[in-house]
Amino acid sequence: MSDTSDKAAPAAAPAGPDQERDQDLGAAGSQLSTAPAEDAPHLPSLGVVGWLRWFWRQLTSMRVALLLLLLLSLGTIPGSLIPQSGNDQTKVDDFRRIHRTLAPLYDRLGLFEVYSSVWFSAIYLLLFISLIGCIVPRTWQFVGQLRGRPPAAPRRLTRLPAYTTWRTDAEPEQVREAALALLKKRRFRAHLTGDAVAAEKGYLREVGNLAFHVALIVLLTAFAWGQLFKMEGNKLIVEGGGFANTLTQYDDFKSGNLFDQEELDPFSFTLKEFDGTYERTGPSRGTPRTFQADLTYSVGAYGKERDTTIKVNQPLVVGDSKLYLVSHGYAPVFTVRDARGEVVLRDAVPLLPLDGNVTSTGVIKVLDGYRDPEGRPEQLGFQAAFLPTYVRGNEVSSDFPALLNPILNLTAYRGDLGVDSGIPQSVYQLDKKNLTAFKDAKGKQLRKNLRPGQTMQLPGGAGSITFEKDIKEWAGFQVTRQPGSAWALTGAGAAIFGLAASLFIQRRRVWVRATRGADGVTVVEMAGLGRSESAKVPEELGDLAGTLYDQAPGAAAPGDENDDSARTPDSHVVSAEGAEK
Repeated sequence: MSDTSDKAAPAAAPAGPDQERDQDLGAAGSQLSTAPAEDAPHLPSLGVVGWLRWFWRQLTSMRVALLLLLLLSLGTIPGSLIPQSGNDQTKVDDFRRIHRTLAPLYDRLGLFEVYSSVWFSAIYLLLFISLIGCIVPRTWQFVGQLRGRPPAAPRRLTRLPAYTTWRTDAEPEQVREAALALLKKRRFRAHLTGDAVAAEKGYLREVGNLAFHVALIVLLTAFAWGQLFKMEGNKLIVEGGGFANTLTQYDDFKSGNLFDQEELDPFSFTLKEFDGTYERTGPSRGTPRTFQADLTYSVGAYGKERDTTIKVNQPLVVGDSKLYLVSHGYAPVFTVRDARGEVVLRDAVPLLPLDGNVTSTGVIKVLDGYRDPEGRPEQLGFQAAFLPTYVRGNEVSSDFPALLNPILNLTAYRGDLGVDSGIPQSVYQLDKKNLTAFKDAKGKQLRKNLRPGQTMQLPGGAGSITFEKDIKEWAGFQVTRQPGSAWALTGAGAAIFGLAASLFIQRRRVWVRATRGADGVTVVEMAGLGRSESAKVPEELGDLAGTLYDQAPGAAAPGDENDDSARTPDSHVVSAEGAEK
């Protein structure tokens, strides 16, 4: 029969040096950071509350926050590469027409409206909640640390990474008082605790950490606010033309989902003159020197008219709106006559620039009033190419952006322009499907270069078109409202400050212990501990020890009363490894 009597339990194994060191430094090294402690992996408790608690802990962890930030960055890639409905619906329609297989898939995934899609909004909101759930407890923990005091000195200072000691004839109380005054002078938070002075410094590191996370929330909020309430509209205006800030006046308009058209700032302006000058010689030839528009504007229905000048990056600010000067081109004046010589069109027609030298193209459309030689109503269209500075031998592009030698190339068409079909079309393009080109005497397509003041006669007495000497200029303006831009700038500045503080400031603690030894001589011990391994802690401790040593100089070792070298500080300094120097 086996022996079932109780046996003595085996004695606990003695703690090793690493375990003993960790236990000794547990209180001293605690709370050097406000980062939440990593819990040991365990299964969540059963029930809805347990699962919610587990999900909340996962959502507010640093790993999930970084993952969400990465997903948000990846989500912006299709928003940059794929045309978006909110920015350019025409490009989206072209993409759908060309890519008939991909377009339905993109529609289902919301890739044509990335920033308002369900999946992007979900990532955005989860990141927002994760940051808030991380910041709030860390902030309260940090406030508690600020209200508390540095922890007492560990039992064995020799186990700390940076350590030094010496013996002195000064009284322990004098050493502790001198150490307390020195540490406070060096902007440490210090206090006496038992036989030692405890001090701590570098709280701005955690301030920077929290500021960086708060700045991310500010940036996310500003971005969301700006996207929801933004507006942006573009308008091309020829010299002498005007604009009123109403929706129907814009050539192109887009806004956020929550923007109300009634919130448009009431103002109007007239473009009096555009002034652009360019470098004539040198490697910068053709580079703009001045680029400005002179306006007369008024605010409100009965506002007083004022004169102002808008330059690049110097907008006109009216209320919450900013009026920017964004583009420039030429608008030649044309006069079109019918077969009887009556004027059916006289207007300045804006042409769109194609390059830096303002080589321009456009169309002139005669929609109403024209009759052919038989008296039948008809429509005319002219394809125009304009060169502000023509150089013989180069009929393709302009040589300079200013009007030095302007020339206009015209191609004439007749027929149906397609504007009555109900299908919208661009005023800068000519639909030639139902048009017939005029032919010259040789049976070739009628095409002619005109200088200012010259006229092109249409064959068969069909009329004429004159390129007038008066060449006007046009300017493109953009009206924007970005309600979250100031907050975004503030958040970016705070993020830079927080990141710099968390990278370059180190949280560290210093302890100074002064006790009377068995021989009656005071033993001084100094030790330092930082949040991470750094050469700054030993260097700073050495500097503090040298200053304190001057106030409490070393005492001679027993038997060395006549040896002056024993009183030098280096002979009593112990390095971080514990070897006596």
